[in-house]
Amino acid sequence: MLHLSRNTKIFLGAIGVAIVGMLGFRLLSSNAVPQDFIDARIQGAIIAQNIVGLSNQSVNDIEKINQLDQQKNYAEATNVALEAIQKSRDIRNQAVELSNQVSKMTVALSGIDSFEARQAALEAISNRLALIGRLINYSDYLNQLLQSLQAKFSGQRGDHSVEVIINQINAEVTAINSFNGQSTQAMNRFDAIVNGR
Repeated sequence: MLHLSRNTKIFLGAIGVAIVGMLGFRLLSSNAVPQDFIDARIQGAIIAQNIVGLSNQSVNDIEKINQLDQQKNYAEATNVALEAIQKSRDIRNQAVELSNQVSKMTVALSGIDSFEARQAALEAISNRLALIGRLINYSDYLNQLLQSLQAKFSGQRGDHSVEVIINQINAEVTAINSFNGQSTQAMNRFDAIVNGR
């Protein structure tokens, strides 16, 4: 049995603690996530959830517009469409803020050491960008709907495909929800990778 002096044991213990500490730090830092990414991710998730909530509310407005259109109550349908367009403007403003947060996440992406975590984050970012694209389509369709209703109300002839436009709006809302869900799933994978689960 090897007899070591007390000072030697303390010295070897200190070296052991230092090695374990360095390895632990290295393991933790390999999955480190920049604070800018974390902050932008949190803000982006909140904004995306607000957008999804507002777009889902608009589905009820669109159904009401469709009913009023079928009842040939164009004045009331136009009023509801104007309210929906105001909500669309709110959504568009939030989309601009979401794109700012996505931009911050993208810039901070290079600070994530883990390749797998970076890939999951990139997938989430891609889905957020796709969501923003669908919001633009959604807003355009709402404007087309208002124009179509105003044309009907004024008795003008032309393409008054209210039902077709409503179906397109509903498809965009479905896509917005889907991209938000996919982004959330990607960030859950990111968390599992970063947290070593």
